[in-house]
Amino acid sequence: MKSNANSNAATAPQRFPGFPRGVRSIGVPAPMFGELLTRIDDLAELKCALRMIWLLQQKRGLPRFVSLQEALADRVLTSALAPYGPDAVQNALDACARRGVLAMAAIGNANANGEQEYLYALNTEADRLALSRVADNAVVVGYSDAHDAPLPWDPSAERLNIFALYEANIGLLSPMLAEELKDAETRYPTEWIEDAFGEAAAQNKRNWRYISRILERWEREGKSGGQFYGRGPVNRPPPNANTSPAAGAANGKPERYSKQTNRY
Repeated sequence: MKSNANSNAATAPQRFPGFPRGVRSIGVPAPMFGELLTRIDDLAELKCALRMIWLLQQKRGLPRFVSLQEALADRVLTSALAPYGPDAVQNALDACARRGVLAMAAIGNANANGEQEYLYALNTEADRLALSRVADNAVVVGYSDAHDAPLPWDPSAERLNIFALYEANIGLLSPMLAEELKDAETRYPTEWIEDAFGEAAAQNKRNWRYISRILERWEREGKSGGQFYGRGPVNRPPPNANTSPAAGAANGKPERYSKQTNRY
């Protein structure tokens, strides 16, 4: 009986102590937790995809690439894939490219050993275009010639609500902030909310106060060069103008957006 207990203890997975207070979160494309989660049946491929997303998130500026050499030198990735053999990292990266999770670019001509430099990015339209511009002779692939081309991701098919956007771009959501986000979701168009999160991420200002100020400015001044969706240019009223709700429309101030009527 004692030997069985020792055997079970030896094979039991090491228990994770839990996430510490203030743990940092990163954004992961929603299909990784939906369609792709049901399709990826190779644990090495899944581990590689998640680690590559993390590595790409650590890059400063745009565009964001991870080279093959960086992947091979990453301690976490190589340790996670060590049980799968000496070529596990390369094989897993190839699997991610074949499936369409990652886009890959072969840069330059092969050297005397038949080796080329490979760069990897998320398989998005913007990143594929950026990869193709890295070098004149860059060859960008999202899948192997031996496999059927995967269907491209359609962001509108699985649109994130404001709570998912917050957790993907900022971190864990507190109950106190949930009501404020709910109010913003009914107040502003979905496209505005997505664009505001994107602008905040581009400026590395990952906090709700900054995002809400963007939305308030767009509501007050208009979005995209002074234009407000469905209306003409917005003119600010003079300082001594009547700013009551009735006078707002007369002064050119945009009305509040209504989700129910899809109008302002």
